[in-house]
Order: sequence, then C-alpha cells, then structure tokens
Amino acid sequence: MSFASLGLHQDIVNRVSELGYEAPTPIQTAAIPAILAQRDVMAGAQTGTGKTAAFALPLLHRLLTQKLSDPTDSTVIRVLVLTPTRELAQQVHASFVNYSQGLPVKAVVAYGGASINPQLEALRQGCDVLVATPGRLLELIMKNLIDLSGLQTLVLDEADRMLDMGFIIDIQRILKKLPSERQTLFFSATFNDEIFALSKTLLKAPELIEVNSRNTTATQVEQTIYAVDNDRKSALLSYLIGSKNWQQVLIFTRTKQGADDLAKEMGKDGIATQSIHGDKSQGARDRILAEFKEGKVRALVATDVAARGLDIEQLQYVVNHELPYHAEDYIHRIGRTGRAGLTGLAISLVSEKENYLLTDIEKLVGEHFVPQWFPGFEPDLNKPAHTQKRREPSKKELRAKALGIDLKKNKKAKPRRR
Repeated sequence: MSFASLGLHQDIVNRVSELGYEAPTPIQTAAIPAILAQRDVMAGAQTGTGKTAAFALPLLHRLLTQKLSDPTDSTVIRVLVLTPTRELAQQVHASFVNYSQGLPVKAVVAYGGASINPQLEALRQGCDVLVATPGRLLELIMKNLIDLSGLQTLVLDEADRMLDMGFIIDIQRILKKLPSERQTLFFSATFNDEIFALSKTLLKAPELIEVNSRNTTATQVEQTIYAVDNDRKSALLSYLIGSKNWQQVLIFTRTKQGADDLAKEMGKDGIATQSIHGDKSQGARDRILAEFKEGKVRALVATDVAARGLDIEQLQYVVNHELPYHAEDYIHRIGRTGRAGLTGLAISLVSEKENYLLTDIEKLVGEHFVPQWFPGFEPDLNKPAHTQKRREPSKKELRAKALGIDLKKNKKAKPRRR
C-alpha cells in the first residue's frame, strides 16, 4: 500500500515522500479514502500512529484540487480543526504547514493565552485551514472577526478531552455558527460513552474506524509499575533518572501545584527540571518546551493539559508520578513515548492509596499489572492501611472547574485560561 494508491494528489504524495513517509499507517489507510469520499468519520487509534496525517492529507488534497480547478477561487476558511489545548493546536497547525509546503494552501492557528493581534493578521492574509482552541475561536466569532459560512469540514481532534475539560458548552455555541451541511470528523485515541452520544447528534451516517481494540495502550511501550510510599516517590524518581542516566524524561502529576513542587524538589537533587501547565504563559510554555526538546532541560513535569499536545521526537521515558483520576488519560500520557514505531518506557509510581486508580486503568485497557518493588525503596508495610478511598471528582465538578464556575457559591470563579 502506498500514499499514491489512496488517491491523494501527486504533489501531496511527493511532499510526504520528502518527509520520509514510506507507507501509510493502518489508521491512514482506513481513514483517507473515507474522508476523500466526503463521509463523516469517527476514527480511533493508539497515539503516535499518524492520526493527524490521516485527516490532514485528504483535506489538503480536496483544498488543492479545488484551487487547481478554479484558480479564481477565493481563500476562505473551508477546514476548521478544534483541539482542547494550545500545545495540540500548535502541533496540528505545524503538521498542516509541513504537509502543504509549496502548495497554494494557507493554515492559521488561533489559541488563547497569547495576543490575538498576530492571529488576526494571519487570518487577514488568507486562511484555508484554521486550527483553534474553543475559547479563542468563540472570541473571534462573537466579535465578528471571522467568517465560517464557507466551511466544508469540521474536525474535532481529541474530542473526549474537550468534553473532560468542560468545553461542551463552547462547542455547542460554535456548532450553531457553522453551516449545517458539512463533513464532520472525530479523531481520538480513546472513545467513551459521552463521545458516542455526541457523535449521534453531530455526525451523519459516520464510518467508524478503529484499527486497534478500543482504549488500548501503544504496543511498543513497555509499562512498569513500582509500588512505593507516597513520600518516597520523588526520591525514587530522581534516583531512576540519575542512576540510569536518562536524559529526556516527561513526568506527569495531577495538579499544577504538584508539578511546580516536584520540579523544585528534583532541581535540588541536581536534575535540570521545569514544569509546564495551564497557569504558565504561552511564551513560558513555548520556551520551556523548546529547552526540553533541545536537551537543556532534562526532566519536564506536566499536568494532563499537556498529555494530548506534546509531540517530542524519540522521547523514550514517561513517568506517572501520580496516576490520573481518569483512566483514559493514562493512555494519552504514556502515548507521548513509543511514537512513529519507536519503542518507549512508561513507569508509574503507585502508592497504596492509588491502587483503586490502577484498577480502573486495568479495566479500561484490559491488562493486569503486577507492581514491582525497587530495591531500597520498598513500601513500608507497617504503615496504617488507607481504608478511605479518595473521592474522584464527578464529571459535573470537572466541567464546572474547567468553565470557572464555583458550584458551592453558584457564581463564576476565576476563568480558566485556554
């Protein structure tokens, strides 16, 4: 199977060849023909399997053929890609720019946490493909700074994450401003019941594409679980990085404060560490991520806001300093390694009180993990057992938090940055 055999324009085939793409991945093989046929698609595949190219290439093909068949065709927004985070928006936009190099197609990215003026200037220069986060897109719509009347295709990338982050209201408001006759594409590594319910209201006779079993982890990622007391996690993490000479490690925590605290503690251990999360300015996040990719920062501590958007070439190590409350996030976290066919190692440090979260992950992925004891960091079995399970936040509470609503006082709190 080749990209040319999928029906893509030769200029696009030549471009992906220049980028070193030898053959389409399974998700690309299945999704590209369906998108070219202008069908609605709901596609799921493991992270790192080429989902972005699976929708970007056929959409670029359609834009290119339209422009070649009608040279007088004006530049209007025909493709809208919604992403839950700024990092993912930047990543998807970069892919469109890369794939369309040398072609008469323009892609623009718009997200909050950064000045709107450069984004408006880019839109004024012409835009065929707009990649945006919901918050910034709504701002553009409400201020009448954008025209979506010519939209042909809507892509929801990581749609389940957008629902988890409380963007459903924003999405519904955006949908009212879009043409009813359009192609709609859902892409994600995980699908839940809410996503299927939403798909029934937005997609018309969609083609369901799942190249792997639903909600599975990447097969090329080795997963190791270490049972360790909570107060010794940081020491074990620093020891693993130092003793094994790991040079590029992505670490996940559940909270922004936890990320900052862990980064400071690891810095005291002599490991160059930075944290990245939603409270950081966009400029700071870009700088930190660049330093991590360049090797200036050895360890990067992130919250789940980064789990869906970080794409780091040849990243070998991912560590869960804390297990996520939502089992689906485990799949996306460890999917930052083992990308594009490479191997990776994902380590989870699990305290006794997190065992119920590990059980949830096992149920989701259909695997049983046997926690190991690392010599010198064995759990203290004489500590009192934790009998009370920490209550998991409800979806209503998570959405309210994402929207900046204080449920107790029933009034708006500090709005969330997007």
